[in-house]
Amino acid sequence: MSLQSVQTFIAQHAPDIAILQTTETTATVADAARVHGVEPAQIAKTLSLWLKDEVILLVMGGDCRLDNRRFKEHFGGKAKMLNAEEVVHWTSHPVGGVCPFGLPAPLKVFVDVSLRRFAEVLPAAGSVDSALRIAPQYLAQLVQAEWVDVAQQAPAAA
Repeated sequence: MSLQSVQTFIAQHAPDIAILQTTETTATVADAARVHGVEPAQIAKTLSLWLKDEVILLVMGGDCRLDNRRFKEHFGGKAKMLNAEEVVHWTSHPVGGVCPFGLPAPLKVFVDVSLRRFAEVLPAAGSVDSALRIAPQYLAQLVQAEWVDVAQQAPAAA
């Protein structure tokens, strides 16, 4: 159970963090931002990617897209998104609830510098109706993530 694995992980490693469960779906960045009353950029979305023959997780600001050129320069290969079945297999989390916590087996986790703009971000917590509030540095520390700069921020709204 995905939410349960995140609850167990948080209870063991960060008991000071509360998991927020809602009655509404927070599966998209826009939904999560609306439900939690934050700007979309504060939603910490987790991408599940193939890098050569390895699965990695990349957490970035909700207003960002992967910059393929910068990703390839940093990692030495192209990123390929996992399909929905692969996401559940590797993370135990459904699409829309993916986070770097409570994984069935260790995966390399990378956190994009786009999250450093905020004192607090909201990643999902293993289900499409859960999240948690956490400082980006604390998130990276908890999952032993490496900081990277591979995101392309969305243009500012006019």
